[in-house]
Amino acid sequence: MKEGDLDRLDHVNNAVYLAWCEEVAWHHAEAVGAGWEVWEELDRGMAVQTVRLEYQVAAYLGDELLLGNWIARNDGRLRATRRFQIVRPSDQRTLLRGEVDYVCIELSTGRPRRFPPAFKEAYSVLPQVQAVLDEEATTPVD
Repeated sequence: MKEGDLDRLDHVNNAVYLAWCEEVAWHHAEAVGAGWEVWEELDRGMAVQTVRLEYQVAAYLGDELLLGNWIARNDGRLRATRRFQIVRPSDQRTLLRGEVDYVCIELSTGRPRRFPPAFKEAYSVLPQVQAVLDEEATTPVD
C-alpha cells in the first residue's frame, strides 16, 4: 500500500480494496492455468457482473494485509462467483468480505458464451470450500 491509496480520512480508499480484489483474482487465475494468455487463445474471459463488498474495518498506511479469494459457485455453463477476504494479521481483524459474480464472454464480441472446458476446471469450487459453503447454508442466521 502507498500513500496515494489513502483517502481524506487517512485510511485506505474503498476503491483500492476493489483493485486489490481484482489483482488477487488475476493471481489466482494465473495459478490455476486460466490467465490472460489462455483467455486470448480461447477467445473467452470472465467479465464482472455484480460486486458486493462489505467493509468491516479500515486499513491504514503501513498495515500488513493478507488477501484471499476462492471460487464459491460455478454453474459449469456461464457464471461463477468468487469470494474475497482481507485480513490484518497484527490483530486478526477481517477488513473486508466480498463477492463478485462473473459471466463468461467471448472476448472478440463481448457477448456471453458458454465456459470452455478449461474454465470449468480452473474456476471449479474446491471440495473443502464446498463443505464450508454447505455448512453455511444449513447454519441458522441470528
